[in-house]
Amino acid sequence: QKMPPSLPATINIREPRWDQSTFQGRAKHFFMVTDPRNLLLSGATLEEARRVVEDYRAGTVHPGLTEDQLWRAKYIYDSAFHPDTGEKMILVGRMSAQVPMNMTITGCMLTFYRTTPAVLFWQWVNQSFNAIVNYTNRSGDAPITPTQLGTAYVSATTGAVVTALGLKSLTKHLPAIIGRYVPFAAVAAANCINIPLMRQRELKLGIPVTDENGNRLGESTAAAQKAIFQVVVSRIGMAAPAMAIPPVIMNMLEKRAFLKRYPYLNAPLQVGLVGLCLVFATPLCCALFPQKSSMPVSSLEPEVQDQIRKKDPWLETVYFNKGL
Repeated sequence: QKMPPSLPATINIREPRWDQSTFQGRAKHFFMVTDPRNLLLSGATLEEARRVVEDYRAGTVHPGLTEDQLWRAKYIYDSAFHPDTGEKMILVGRMSAQVPMNMTITGCMLTFYRTTPAVLFWQWVNQSFNAIVNYTNRSGDAPITPTQLGTAYVSATTGAVVTALGLKSLTKHLPAIIGRYVPFAAVAAANCINIPLMRQRELKLGIPVTDENGNRLGESTAAAQKAIFQVVVSRIGMAAPAMAIPPVIMNMLEKRAFLKRYPYLNAPLQVGLVGLCLVFATPLCCALFPQKSSMPVSSLEPEVQDQIRKKDPWLETVYFNKGL
């Protein structure tokens, strides 16, 4: 039996498999990254994927390794290890946990929105989860101190809860369907608070910018601002279908005899509808912007521009990991 030909060591697995300059290519990439089945992989499978990827990057090709197996290992590796630090990410903070976690939390936020204690509790749960996700998927490799993390978490969570309660009190005398949208408005506002606060270190000190080949050129706060803005837009877009479509459907269903007879089906139905929306919204909204984002050197801070010009006077574009 003939051995399959050895895989060339020239496949660029530092980049995604599909063209990231197109929305379709980014969508295919993020459907792989956000696949919830990655959460079920064992520690041994993750370590094996890490070994295959790191060996291949170092020029060692495992005998019998096919291109499909290499890409599969790369996507398993990417789903569990941080792109800048190489550390294994917290399980619930990984992008593959987005659908099951958000499906449960958002479903409960949309179901239990009528009382103040319920609003408080589910907004706190949601913002605690978001804080973990924002920290886990931050850009750059600089450490963040427990004090900075604690301050950011308390500020972000408090801001989100106050926003939710404020919006809830404003809708008391409005139609019931408007009240159902309070959780979405609170989540959108909270994302604008939570993400910049959890990533405030990047806004103060900057994130690494590189040339096309990944050579580090310096740290830029202008790049951090662009990265965080793109993530905020993506996250609000991610939440929109899951929080906008189910309330309309549930509002219609609650007027029917079926749900009046079986009220305990309200929460499971809500969670199921949210899950269906999130399976598509999560990867498609992650794909709105390339993860390896770019900006002209001329848009960076003057001192960073000077630093780059000394290294490469002709360089026009820098790249950075925007985070997720």
